[in-house]
Amino acid sequence: MSESQTQTGPLTGTQIARAALVVMAAFVLSRLLGLGREVILAYVFGATPEYGAYLAALQLPDTLFFVVAGGALGSAFIPTFTAALATGDRDAAWRLASAVINLILLLLVALAVLAWIFARWIVVNLLVPGFTPSQQLLAAELMRIMLLSPIIFGLSGIVMGILNSHQRFLAAALAPSMYNLGIIGGALLLSDSMGVRGLAWGVVAGAALHLGVQLPGLVRVGARYSRVLGLRDPGVREVARLMGPRVLGLAVVQLNFWVNIFLASSMAPGSVAALKRGFAVMLLPQGVIAQSVATAVFPTFSALTARGETVGLRRTLGQTLGAVLFLALPATVGLIILRVPIVRIIFERGLFTPEDTAATAWALLFYALGLVAHSLVEIITRAFYALHDTLTPVWVGGGAMALNVIFSLILIRFIGSPGSLTMGAFGGLALANTLATALEGFGLLWLIRGRLRGLDERRLLSGLARAGMASLGMGLALAGLLFLLNDASVWLVAGLGVAVGGVVFWGLAWVFGSQEARLFTRLALERLRG
Repeated sequence: MSESQTQTGPLTGTQIARAALVVMAAFVLSRLLGLGREVILAYVFGATPEYGAYLAALQLPDTLFFVVAGGALGSAFIPTFTAALATGDRDAAWRLASAVINLILLLLVALAVLAWIFARWIVVNLLVPGFTPSQQLLAAELMRIMLLSPIIFGLSGIVMGILNSHQRFLAAALAPSMYNLGIIGGALLLSDSMGVRGLAWGVVAGAALHLGVQLPGLVRVGARYSRVLGLRDPGVREVARLMGPRVLGLAVVQLNFWVNIFLASSMAPGSVAALKRGFAVMLLPQGVIAQSVATAVFPTFSALTARGETVGLRRTLGQTLGAVLFLALPATVGLIILRVPIVRIIFERGLFTPEDTAATAWALLFYALGLVAHSLVEIITRAFYALHDTLTPVWVGGGAMALNVIFSLILIRFIGSPGSLTMGAFGGLALANTLATALEGFGLLWLIRGRLRGLDERRLLSGLARAGMASLGMGLALAGLLFLLNDASVWLVAGLGVAVGGVVFWGLAWVFGSQEARLFTRLALERLRG
């Protein structure tokens, strides 16, 4: 598609669904590679102190990326860039993109240099005071290597926003797969000679691949770069205005991850790894279901807002929420019931022991309860960003994350034991995250409903009830299957569980008259025929 053929306006509901399927397929690939990555890391490093140091070291580079150039930049840049494209002034749009690229790179380089200088102090005093001195020293060294990655990711995040604004999703959706490949390469090719340091360099290589796979897309949309800062440009100021609250909100979210690592570092050895891996498994379906749909629908939300089509935005958001809940409910039930075989298949080999499996499944139990809430937040926040309102999600999310810290400090006293790994107190940290995210999701839903004067609640609740009944039937079927296959191979249990669960849920949803079941079936058949 040439530049003149690139679509920048809103998509119809069916087009959004098709775009979501494309993005979802890329996200599935990414998540499969992510699974492969975790399998390899578990095999090579297990839950060793070196791997714990790597997880702690990764937290600061991740924070820099997510707060400065990740979700904050995307939520601010895409609506502003899309609005500039909608006016037809492409020169102004590309000047805006160039200015944002230059400013964000300058900021990230400055922050990375500061973090490099104070890496040891950050590790010892803010991240993992419960680690041994040798672990802390290793974590600081690994952090300094991986501080290159947020600088690269900063540029990559803007490129992703440019492509998504042009309704070009495939290359951007494939970028996370490239990141996973870089980490896998570091683990397989460099770990023998460099140990866990090879894994850190794999993170840097993955960031470079994340950017590289998207660069050809810039050529196709006719990108133009200029060496400007544009500090007085109204578009740049609008991006900065929208980023401000979002940066604050994401900083609060990242603070909770830091609190989790801080508290878990003083629990049984391996608690940090179990917590991280449990959360990562929950994010697998959340990424495929919610992030893929949110990525596909966000430019349409923005275009509808730019055109003042509130009714269209309300209808599109309602349909999107219905589709996401339809998929998230059975995924939640499946994760909870099949959590042990899932964790065993993904991780249990090499240095990853049955005790590590029990610990990861323990964390996953509490994280899986929050899958629906995480999915709600992913979609609804995009609607607020499209409305050029980044403040509301921030104060709602900030309040929820403050509650998360409070819940964490309380629940670690009642959930599990600090000295245990298989049923450790870190389960309380996972449950705190779920409770806080649930409050955030329902709070945002109530607020966006008022903002848009409704969301076709009757249709939404009807679809939710049908999906809920189908999920309940699926859960009963899975529980019976586990009882019958108590001593069977874990691969047989998991494989039959996924197959039986999917068939039972889809069949019941169809019988109960779910519109989402019919829509997804029709789209799947169309893709198979076409």
